Amino acid sequence: MRRDEEFSEFFQSRFDWARRTAYALCGDWSEAEELAQNAFVKAYAKWPSVRRDSAEAYVRMILTRLFLDTKRRVRGREDPVAEVPERGVAGGFGEPDSQLHRALQQVPPKQRAVLVLRYVHDLSIEQAAAELGCSEGNVKSQSARGLSALREAYGRPVESESAS
Repeated sequence: MRRDEEFSEFFQSRFDWARRTAYALCGDWSEAEELAQNAFVKAYAKWPSVRRDSAEAYVRMILTRLFLDTKRRVRGREDPVAEVPERGVAGGFGEPDSQLHRALQQVPPKQRAVLVLRYVHDLSIEQAAAELGCSEGNVKSQSARGLSALREAYGRPVESESAS
């Protein structure tokens, strides 16, 4: 029973943080909520073996990998729905429609994940490599490419919907 109580406390204290991280990765509050929930489900399954002092890092790693997995599987696919869902609230991750946020969403998923881990969560190259399951050199090159793509996207004028 103590396991469930510990996890419940952890979940309640860190869910909003996980959702904001997922939003930084995917740019959609509905998808972010689903990613965060799935990350906590996976963490709960391994909770007895999770070190409490690194539980947040463990959930962040799961979250990042889930995001990258969804981008690999469904690249370019859209799921039609009968009704457009209501837009979620910002949840404290900054202004969702800011120019910087729009530019970040134009960066390829792996590069975006590296940028979020390195510059939003302030992880070292070594820590980001461990969370992504790749080499430190890969994190360095993805960071450089991601920053370049972000600068390019940030400098582009925003196209209006009527121009399409």
